[in-house]
Amino acid sequence: MLQYVIAGLVIGGIYAIAATGLVVTFLSSGILNLSFAALAYTVARFYYYLNSQLHWAIVPSAVLSILVLGPAIGIVLYFGLFRAMQQSTMLVKVLATLGLSVALPSLDQVIFGNQQILAAPGLAPEPVRYFQFLGVPVTLDQIIVYGCVVAVVVVGVGVLRYTDVGLRVRAMVDSPAMTSLSGTNPNRVSLWVWAVSVGLAGLTGVLSAPIIGLDSGQFTLLMVAAFSAVIAAKMRSLPVAFFVGLAMGIAGALVQYALPPNSSFAAVVLPSIPFVATAAFLVYFMIRSGGVDETAGVGGTLDRAIRPKGGAQPAQIGKLQAARKTLSWRAPTIALAGVCALPLIVQGFWLGLVAQGICFGIIFLSYTLVTGEGGMIWLCQATFAGAGGFTMAILATDHGWPLPLAIIMGGLVALPFGLLLGFLMIRMGDLYVALVTLTFGLLVENLVFSRFIFQNNGIGVSVMRPHVFAGDRIFTWFTIAVFALVALFTVNLRNSTTGLALSAVRSSDIAAKTIGISVLRMKVLLGGLAAFVAGIGGAMLAISLGVALSGNYDVLVGVIWLAVLVTQGIRFNTTALIAGLAQTVVAGLVLVFLPKVFTNFIPVFFGLGAIAIVRFPDGVLTFQVRQFRTLGGGLRERTPQVYDRLKVGALVYAVAFIVLIFAVKNLWWLWIGITFFGSNVGFGVLGWKQRQQDKLARKREELAESAVPSFIPAVAPPDLVAPR
Repeated sequence: MLQYVIAGLVIGGIYAIAATGLVVTFLSSGILNLSFAALAYTVARFYYYLNSQLHWAIVPSAVLSILVLGPAIGIVLYFGLFRAMQQSTMLVKVLATLGLSVALPSLDQVIFGNQQILAAPGLAPEPVRYFQFLGVPVTLDQIIVYGCVVAVVVVGVGVLRYTDVGLRVRAMVDSPAMTSLSGTNPNRVSLWVWAVSVGLAGLTGVLSAPIIGLDSGQFTLLMVAAFSAVIAAKMRSLPVAFFVGLAMGIAGALVQYALPPNSSFAAVVLPSIPFVATAAFLVYFMIRSGGVDETAGVGGTLDRAIRPKGGAQPAQIGKLQAARKTLSWRAPTIALAGVCALPLIVQGFWLGLVAQGICFGIIFLSYTLVTGEGGMIWLCQATFAGAGGFTMAILATDHGWPLPLAIIMGGLVALPFGLLLGFLMIRMGDLYVALVTLTFGLLVENLVFSRFIFQNNGIGVSVMRPHVFAGDRIFTWFTIAVFALVALFTVNLRNSTTGLALSAVRSSDIAAKTIGISVLRMKVLLGGLAAFVAGIGGAMLAISLGVALSGNYDVLVGVIWLAVLVTQGIRFNTTALIAGLAQTVVAGLVLVFLPKVFTNFIPVFFGLGAIAIVRFPDGVLTFQVRQFRTLGGGLRERTPQVYDRLKVGALVYAVAFIVLIFAVKNLWWLWIGITFFGSNVGFGVLGWKQRQQDKLARKREELAESAVPSFIPAVAPPDLVAPR
């Protein structure tokens, strides 16, 4: 048993270091770094490159990786991203850090290669030496982990308690606003906190590599387990986070000791321990205080007064209304008509990708509902999609249900889970909602989707299309019809009285309650509807792929889906459709026409697009459409003749584009690429000209103001002299 405890302390120590770094950054900046695992993987991969591929010694490799690269990445990310996010809403913070977690591992594969590394060296020389402690063998790698844990505790306590730097950090934790008024620069403190935090991420990555190998997915699962300690600490208690991390490692080792080593039950239970601990802590907090909120107890009165709320701010409401006006009925109609024409243009491999993209678009509509309309950060939509896909496949294949009825049943099976989650999380803050939904998804993935009825020896549950949908073209039009029905339902919901109530709840829970709106009812309703839509989309995806496979509904893959949607815009049905097609067609274009290495750039671009939500809250595509409409309106007002010529030219090009698409079908990708490139160049030229004209107009106004005479007579005229 002692051997298991010693091994558990290793994992627990890694949990403790990671939880400490996460809590410190949240307290100092209000951002829970969900990209912690990606940063840990990046530093560990760089250490492997120096130590194993370039054959550097351990000490210089560790110093350059952990003490130089880690803090340097933290400083660069702070200036480039994290500083701009401090006054953003929690939705923007979560989506931006998730985008970073998607982009970094793929960027690492571009830089270092994508070879599979199952065993990676740690900080101990190889072959690793063994020592005896009370009759139990202990490796030097384990001793180094214990030493790092003790060093983090001693140095952390010493710096925080007995130095001026620690005093400033503790002041930032208590009240950033009052710290700023006292003469301390909060940005400088946050900068060094982020540098230290990413350094700790690098340390956990290097320490974890000998245990789990160099796999970004395994790093994510390890760090998600560390979030349990963060939740237990309510995101603000460093000692609680540290000791709960240690306790979880020991608990996992004791469970492993108690269960048979080769049993399937042990293989399921062990990865689920952190998630069960998360649920237990949340239930305790809910019973004790009635709710948990990441902003409770953080900062003083002034900080709470200036803190951005979770919904749309008053300054943003006009922008959101303008965005909806920009994407009027014409844009969705044109987009839907273009997608309906795609089955007549493409065929074979590309037609299958179009059908899959539309199925992804249906799943993305669930994100549009729960996150775009409700402002709730749910990260388990892939799980709901998996529930719908497996239900449909089992009913249609094993029980002979008609396909449309099995699809609807897939959505209905996911519906109650969405309602239950919506009810349980009504008294949780936005960040807790994100963590709980992620935990729920991983728990279902480990406990439910791993069962034989769903796995079927790794081949999943096969799905055969009925004869009426056997043709790819007919099935693609069927997916378009399903998407149109779901999109029409969401539009009616948005424009209904319920939609107005949802908009009020998104803007402010408190204000909605004052006018008699039931926040509980609205959020529960929206959670159930989003789960239903995700179930429908998951069922359609299983039909398009011909199989319901758990790997297609991976929770971490769902994070990438969210990044793809955020890049286009999370609040509109049209952008959900475009994002779904981008998910598959762009990957197909890269796979067919570019070298294999370029496939790693796709998650990088989508991750960067999600990060861009800090600058473009409505999505890059929505921003471009809005800017195009603005430029067109300005051009029509200033030079109507030029505007009319451009309009006629665009109409002529549209006709030529349609002719080329149908005449030379095998080069459809080239005509689309030329159109995309040419429209962006023209858009850029128009924008540059308008900016130049605006600058010239401002200069003329300044010159006109400076030319106004300001003569004041030195002596007043006699008739204006007041009598004595």
